[in-house]
Amino acid sequence: MNTNPSRRRTLQAAGAAALAAGLSSLTATAAHADGTADGDTAPEPKLVTYPIPSGVATQASFKVRVRTAPDGEWQTLSCYAPGTKEINPTTGSGKVWGSSMVYFDFQGSVEIEVTYLKGGTTKARVRPDSLGIKPELGGDTLVFTLDEPKDVVVQINDEIFDCLHVITNRVEHHAPSADDPDVIYYGPGLHTIPGDILYVPSGKTVYLAGGAVVIGQINFKQTEKACLRGHGVLVPRGNVGGVQLTQSKKIRVEDVILLGNGLGCWEADGGLVKKVRVFTWGQWGDGLPLYSSKNITYDGCFVRSSDDSHSIYAHRGEWYGDTRDITIKNATLWADVAHPVNIGTHGNSDDPEVIENLVIKNVDILDHREPQLNYQGCIALNAGDSNLIKNIRIEDVRVEDFRWGQLLNFRVMFNKTYNTSAGRGIEDVYIKNLTYTGTHANPSLFLGYDADHAIKNVTFENLVVNGVVIADTMRKPTWYYTTDTVQWYVNEHVTNLKFLTTAEARAAAAS
Repeated sequence: MNTNPSRRRTLQAAGAAALAAGLSSLTATAAHADGTADGDTAPEPKLVTYPIPSGVATQASFKVRVRTAPDGEWQTLSCYAPGTKEINPTTGSGKVWGSSMVYFDFQGSVEIEVTYLKGGTTKARVRPDSLGIKPELGGDTLVFTLDEPKDVVVQINDEIFDCLHVITNRVEHHAPSADDPDVIYYGPGLHTIPGDILYVPSGKTVYLAGGAVVIGQINFKQTEKACLRGHGVLVPRGNVGGVQLTQSKKIRVEDVILLGNGLGCWEADGGLVKKVRVFTWGQWGDGLPLYSSKNITYDGCFVRSSDDSHSIYAHRGEWYGDTRDITIKNATLWADVAHPVNIGTHGNSDDPEVIENLVIKNVDILDHREPQLNYQGCIALNAGDSNLIKNIRIEDVRVEDFRWGQLLNFRVMFNKTYNTSAGRGIEDVYIKNLTYTGTHANPSLFLGYDADHAIKNVTFENLVVNGVVIADTMRKPTWYYTTDTVQWYVNEHVTNLKFLTTAEARAAAAS
């Protein structure tokens, strides 16, 4: 690692050169740091765009323009070229398809114009559906508006792979200085980390400016109170890439875009991963894997992954210890392979561990495709390796129709491919305001292993499937299980499973 002054000056010079070449288009009058001019109550409209550095792959399926609404000057955006993965269920082989991604910063409102260059457009969709965005479509061009930064996916003719992923940020007002000795600064342009891995010292900030593309890995190994931030892009060299929080403490990672590799936590204690965007398309392409870590919050992340989007485990390999106090909130997840959220597979059969105190809240799940029954479930609680999973809260999760899999898979298991023992159990799970709209879901499974390795105390409040609230008191034949109404299966090693309406839950809490 080289963080000497001459390196900082070189990176700063690269950034200045890129800016001089027309890096950003800024449409605004003079404004305060908070984005408001004297006497204004609303932020002054502003838009910042970034060219893709020479030498970085681009995709040419879409022409994309953006302007401040309603009548700013149009800015044309080039598209990055993330991959997307498809597994062949007959051969098991994987094919990588090309896809598209743009990003920019704004405040106020922006109008986005997207033209599908392959032609033949009959319909267009902007996801997540929960945002309620209805684009105006004319020929092969669609237009829609964003009133605040959101990450969305534009699909043409239900195309799964070559979608347009639109990533947006708020305009930055307090970027660090390239001359700050506590900052490792990557300005706009293409950079390669010497030796492929940057080990970040404690107390340092790594900054990827908008328009920067950095090749390599950023590793917080045994690091405390450090940060990675900025609106730039990190790309791996081969398998060496992404961000690693390795036996670290109190690390913050914010806003960066990870193309081709994810962000992993390994015996990490204390971390905020905020508005990190992850695209993976390789084998074992978990987006945000976590092992034996605690006190980690993921807030506002977008993940499109070629394996689990979130994987939360205890021991594996050289990492040991319980996993606890993990929060996933305000997320958008798309798993081209495996699970959007997978919890509990790996642990320590010799010295059993606990995975506990997890919150999953305000999440949009856009897709899930997994041919293997063992690895299905938009949200999977799969206790193996003597793990005990307990105290899980899942709230305000919206699941759109997915290609292949199950809505939920709760299972105490002994998967001999990955486990050396059965899990100890799953206990105390509360699921509130889970909605699924679609027709492709296989039956969800709730399977205890045996009487001593059971699932206990799972409560659903306001479960809504295709507009119907599923509750134990709903109208049905008296001899039907509640799960029969949604064609889910529960075995005899599941106890105290409840389905409540919101009113029933409130009455129970008040009694």
